Amino acid sequence: MELSKNITSATIGILEWFRPGEYEEVRNTIADLKKIGVKHLRTGISWADWYVDGTEEWYDWLFEELSQHVEILPCFLYTPPSIGEMEKTSAPPKDLKAFADFLDIMIKKYGRYFEWVELWNEPNNKIEYDYTLDYSWNKFSTMIGMAAHWAKQNGKKTLLGGMSPIDPNWLQMMIEHGLLEKIDAVGLHGFPHVFDQQWKGWDVNISAVRETLEKAGYEKEIWISEAGFSTWQNDEVKQYQEFVNVLKADADRIYWYSLNDLNPKNATVGGFHLDEREYFFGMKKVDGTRKLLYKLLQKEGIENIGSHSYIEKRYRIEEKEKYILITGGAGFIGTNLASRFLSEGKRVMIFDSLFRDGVEENLKWLQSEYGEKLIIQISNINETRILQQCVKHASAVFHLCAQVAVTSSVENPVHDFDVNLSGTFHLLEAIRKLDHQPPLLFTSTNKVYGNLQEVKMQENENRFYPADRKMKKYGINEKIPLDFHSPYGCSKGAAEQYILDYSRTYGLKTCVFRMSCIYGPHQFGNEDQGWVAHFLISALQDKPITIYGNGKQVRDILYVQDLIDAFMLAHENIDRVAGEVFNIGGGPDNTVSLLEILKLIKEKADKEVEVSFKDWRTGDQFYYVSNTSKFKEATGWEPKFSVDEGVENLLRWLCENRNIELPANIKSSKAIAI
Repeated sequence: MELSKNITSATIGILEWFRPGEYEEVRNTIADLKKIGVKHLRTGISWADWYVDGTEEWYDWLFEELSQHVEILPCFLYTPPSIGEMEKTSAPPKDLKAFADFLDIMIKKYGRYFEWVELWNEPNNKIEYDYTLDYSWNKFSTMIGMAAHWAKQNGKKTLLGGMSPIDPNWLQMMIEHGLLEKIDAVGLHGFPHVFDQQWKGWDVNISAVRETLEKAGYEKEIWISEAGFSTWQNDEVKQYQEFVNVLKADADRIYWYSLNDLNPKNATVGGFHLDEREYFFGMKKVDGTRKLLYKLLQKEGIENIGSHSYIEKRYRIEEKEKYILITGGAGFIGTNLASRFLSEGKRVMIFDSLFRDGVEENLKWLQSEYGEKLIIQISNINETRILQQCVKHASAVFHLCAQVAVTSSVENPVHDFDVNLSGTFHLLEAIRKLDHQPPLLFTSTNKVYGNLQEVKMQENENRFYPADRKMKKYGINEKIPLDFHSPYGCSKGAAEQYILDYSRTYGLKTCVFRMSCIYGPHQFGNEDQGWVAHFLISALQDKPITIYGNGKQVRDILYVQDLIDAFMLAHENIDRVAGEVFNIGGGPDNTVSLLEILKLIKEKADKEVEVSFKDWRTGDQFYYVSNTSKFKEATGWEPKFSVDEGVENLLRWLCENRNIELPANIKSSKAIAI
């Protein structure tokens, strides 16, 4: 879907509801609004809650706190059940003037904090206002008319509660009741392709409302006081697209619903989990995970939200020519693999959710370098219908999509399971169901061997090493027993076992790489994953580095181009390696301890690095070096880049990518082809 870069000049805000006592939620919302550059907030003020003990103190705090950071649009709604025609918040009050009296109290008490008042929410939605108790909305018109009168007497502008669904006929009824005489702006609510299945577009809906107003001789502001898209089916791209679409609408003000997903412990107005769509309208998940829209707003702001041309999603795949499918292809390994295939003239589809920070830069680079040969599919690995279509047209699949950090898996094991195990299972099923079954290469991890505490270790002043001489010479082979530690180890280990078994049971051509530490260009490392890049970036930015343990832990590190060579050989020899698992890393010739690589980085970057030490992390291995002889015997592969060459290449790329001047000793050395 092509998105115009032209964004409306309308005021943009966010809608977020708060329950009394949610102090921390309010503070977090304020912080998030600052991060995404939004200064307007629409929020509900419950008439029903006003009479509950402690609510007045809550609103005292809420208005004062919010007003310091945002412009507030309070939406006044919900009848106290005890004074309603029926004992529910959606009923009209027995005394219609009571709502105006409540509004008068609220404006006199808090009016200094806001300019506009919104009068009710979705009055043509039975859940919000039970019109079966007021079929022609006569009571509603009287109630809102009196409230609007008192609001204007108190110097406030009035917004009519947003129509949901958008209905010019209902608006015409309000005009005939004389309500629009006291209203300054008309609100609309729209949820394209979620609740509004027969969506005609913002232009059509707004034009119909404007025409109704003009025929009656009214010139009112038109606000989209609520618009949103639920990601209940994991479609974060569609949420982004609908946000861009509404920002192009001809409206005076727009409020997006919402910042946060609804906590599953809470009920909606309609009931407790009666409609799961209601729980996923946020730009952030309940666990705090930022969705695609939030990340793009935080990165480049609302003014540039329509300019991300690399955000592409295909709901139907109609490709005549086969392509290489790389899941997680915007990651640093996927980018290097895609670049290799594309440079050879092959077509590649990148399938990625852009979950990991920074990978959008890789995608933009690939798009600029290779143009139409590159197919972009921004999608979640668990969007099974789309995944099935993508696999159908693939000549080979490289499954790199993963949650990649042990620490993140401990903090959020559900997400780790969903991506690493559930996603892998769906991919296997997609391949199994095809007549043409493309071969699959999967990147697993050395973490499937656990912490290797049964391997006896010795140490010197710089590193650990095995007491067993053979293991010290050749590394750890594939015969070491599996011992899954951490949710990450469990999800990756279980996924690889599924992959190997689908080869045995269903005849799929699959191959598993249990990888050690990979590093190289296009890596945006952090201390949890991609630690070589993380150390270099920290050194270049003069940031301190934290070492967990004593720094003597040893890894064999493999430069990414050597890994890509291994991928290509596995691809070319798939019949020979199908159903097999291989340990892949730099091997005994490319080992470093953390202390040793810090020393090397100090030499290369010409930087003093501040280092601190913390306790060992759960499941950390004192020593892991890959014995790669099994894959070498099968394909003839062996690494070409030394640690010194690889680290220097990565340092060059990081400096160029971040516009940092190369250190003097790197300038004088000869660049190594990558």
